[in-house]
Amino acid sequence: MSDITIELAQGDLDLRQTSEEILRPVETGPTFRHIAGLVISGLVTLLGAVCWGRQMYIGMGVSGLMWPVMWAVYITNFVFWIGIAHSGTLISAILYLFRAKFRPAFSRTSEAMTIFAVLTAGLFPIIHLGRSWRFYWILPYPNMRHIWPNMRSPLVLDVFAVSTYLTVSLVFWYLGMLPDLAELRDRSSGWRRTLYGVLSLGWMGSLRQMSPYLKLYILLAGLATPLVLSVHTTVSWDFALSLLPGWHEEIFPPYFVAGAIFDGLAMVLTLIIPLRSWFRLQAHVTMDHLDALCRLILLTSSIVTFSYATEYFMAWYSADTYERSAYWMRAFGHYWKPFWMTIAFNCALPLLFFWRGIRRSLAGMFIISIFIHIGMWLERFVLIVTTLAYSFDPASWGIFHVQWIEVGITAGSFGWFMLQFLTFLKVAPALPLAEVRRDILEARRSRKALAARGLLPPSPGPPPGPSGGTPVAASGP
Repeated sequence: MSDITIELAQGDLDLRQTSEEILRPVETGPTFRHIAGLVISGLVTLLGAVCWGRQMYIGMGVSGLMWPVMWAVYITNFVFWIGIAHSGTLISAILYLFRAKFRPAFSRTSEAMTIFAVLTAGLFPIIHLGRSWRFYWILPYPNMRHIWPNMRSPLVLDVFAVSTYLTVSLVFWYLGMLPDLAELRDRSSGWRRTLYGVLSLGWMGSLRQMSPYLKLYILLAGLATPLVLSVHTTVSWDFALSLLPGWHEEIFPPYFVAGAIFDGLAMVLTLIIPLRSWFRLQAHVTMDHLDALCRLILLTSSIVTFSYATEYFMAWYSADTYERSAYWMRAFGHYWKPFWMTIAFNCALPLLFFWRGIRRSLAGMFIISIFIHIGMWLERFVLIVTTLAYSFDPASWGIFHVQWIEVGITAGSFGWFMLQFLTFLKVAPALPLAEVRRDILEARRSRKALAARGLLPPSPGPPPGPSGGTPVAASGP
């Protein structure tokens, strides 16, 4: 499997049929599966909201927080969702800069995943507060109460880093949808035509619009890539700038970035496999596309595994008693079960992707992606809880136990994320239609060029037809 194989296979697709298949979920009514997904996601979100309301009514004691573990499940969820958010735009931007032929199959999903994961992660610093309705106190702004935040704190840096990243990701995501929104505008009527007309910003696909559009898009892709790296590095400083053994590690910035990309790729796989079946997109999200994604997961899993090994090697090589004890207790202390589950799900299980049969089994890929999410969540839980539970003095150790309120709020965050994503699928297509059609036209030209050289039998594919597509200049980035 290679980019050339994917490109040549796209040349057999019909432009008009492609438009109908990709836009059908938006233009037609919701299917039973879509409605069921919305209902289930809404109920799970409601469960999380009820648990949060009970916590605000009774107090933070219902969450199980106790000294010295004052960062527990809620901060674990924050780091988990921020990691997924930071990987989405990075995946799309890097694949665009490298002109990967399988990018259109995943770009829209990964970019939407970024926005909704940020909106989910932003809830947990508020949920973690005892008085959630006064969340604005933590924002770094001039106020009349003389409450000035510590600008040197990485927690304050998170506000600026995440807000900047969200702004760039929103622009990058929205810019990529302009050609598709214009297509929906031209195919709609009534209030939908008005809505899409406003959202498409007068896009006509002319050469005059296309030139600055492509320049801006590649500029945002180039800007988003280092921005994501710097933002998740800032999140890692929340831990690395402390003096606690187990947190004060120089490897945390690249380690956090690699873990975020690893978990984000798994989330794209988790989302795209059901969409491929529900919306009948098998011709545009092929097994070759999923195979390429599994290979990337295998690569990032090896980087995460190397980071785990480096942590333990440096703890041993430092000959520091407290550092060695922190990592020993992480693996063999009270939390040994989640630790070894992390190793199994993040390091050992992805090795199954070395087998081609697993990389081409939808059930196998989906199950492995779910276990990767569990492993990455447990990794953040073990990192946070074990470091706080075992301090320098054994007399101050405290063992944290997860409470049902925290389980309900955590489940509610997944329901909230899926509720946003499923709603988005009825507003914009799951795949970038303009890019898919552009790749089909490029694939046809490549086939004709190879056929002219005698390297392929002539197979021009179905003609575009008068309504089968748009000129290449009207395509997306």
